[in-house]
Amino acid sequence: MRLLILSPHFRPDTAPTGEVVSAITHGLTGRGHEVHVVTSLPWYRNHSVEQDWKGRPIRRGIYGLATVTRLYPFPTDKGNLASRALGFLGLTGLATVAGLVARGPFHGILAVSPPLTFGLAGWLLARRHRCPLVFNVQDVFPDAAVEVGALRSPIGIRFFRWLERTTYRRSDAITVLSEELAANVRAKVSGNRHPQIRVIPNFVDVEAIRPMSRFTEYRSELGIGDRTVVMYAGNLGHSQSLDLVVEAARQHRDRRDLVYVINGGGVRFDELLAMSRDLPNLEVVGYQPVERVVEVLATADVHLVLLRAGLTASSVPSKTYSVLAAGRPLIASVDEGSEVERVVAEAGAGLTVPPDDVAALLAAIERLAGNPAERQVMGERGRQWAEAWRSPESIAATYADLVSDLASRHG
Repeated sequence: MRLLILSPHFRPDTAPTGEVVSAITHGLTGRGHEVHVVTSLPWYRNHSVEQDWKGRPIRRGIYGLATVTRLYPFPTDKGNLASRALGFLGLTGLATVAGLVARGPFHGILAVSPPLTFGLAGWLLARRHRCPLVFNVQDVFPDAAVEVGALRSPIGIRFFRWLERTTYRRSDAITVLSEELAANVRAKVSGNRHPQIRVIPNFVDVEAIRPMSRFTEYRSELGIGDRTVVMYAGNLGHSQSLDLVVEAARQHRDRRDLVYVINGGGVRFDELLAMSRDLPNLEVVGYQPVERVVEVLATADVHLVLLRAGLTASSVPSKTYSVLAAGRPLIASVDEGSEVERVVAEAGAGLTVPPDDVAALLAAIERLAGNPAERQVMGERGRQWAEAWRSPESIAATYADLVSDLASRHG
């Protein structure tokens, strides 16, 4: 088969979505399928085009066995939602043109959201190339933005909800990461034309992510010695209850054996960095290169997965799987009955506490910080669970089968 993929990020960009799509692309080409990817120039780390990629707004090249068209992403301040929306509109326009002129035929279009506008671009390209559209929803927008208060304009909310429903109805299939997201999407689909809604969870690459010694070069760089490290690694946005980490560090500031590390980037990075200056036991560090992910994960003795209350119907923190593959226990501050809570319980690899509950989080941290043997057992269980979980190759095969089935029905 020949597939056209629209994705906002792709390796070597550091965004989690780019990692997911890149691995799926590698799995598809490894199975003999031809893939053309339309994406942005790498820009996620600093919200500006990476130095090595500046100079040309459009670049064409090869990634593995896939062909890739990279486009200028119109980078903006991540904290300004209006500017980001305009930037995504610009990228969507370029991606649509690139997809229209791409040499077919294609058996299917895979469009990744966010941004939501890629769904509309995918529909136009599916019409142009006369093939089905699979709309991959990594996070449900605008629900999460509305829930955390990032999107407040009534006009903006109405517009994005209209665009969301319109895109769903024009897709042949919608893939989501959990049953909670599937229920969310299913409730918004109405009319005579019902797309397939499939739960295809994100995967973990247990070959790329392996357990290793906690005494890493990253630990040495931070100067934290042999202290027990409680780490949050990931996006520093409004969806994550990062104030819990700051408060936990404040409560434990007199403990010499315990240190907190926040590793990542996002709209709250500068704010968190400022908070850390008064807390000697809190380190706030920017995103590390992709090749250091395993080292960063290994540095922690306990990982935190944080999601604000009410967001499990619109988002799934996929880094949960990476933590388990790294053989480290985790504490998840998430809604009861969520996908993450189910995974942690099934794996026996950590503890879950109610979201936004600092007392419960502190109790869980103190339990694991004071019990290295329990941490060891949980980490081993998590690794065993990850080894039995879905691989990038199996997820790629699932997408290939889905597109093949839709294409045969499409005629």
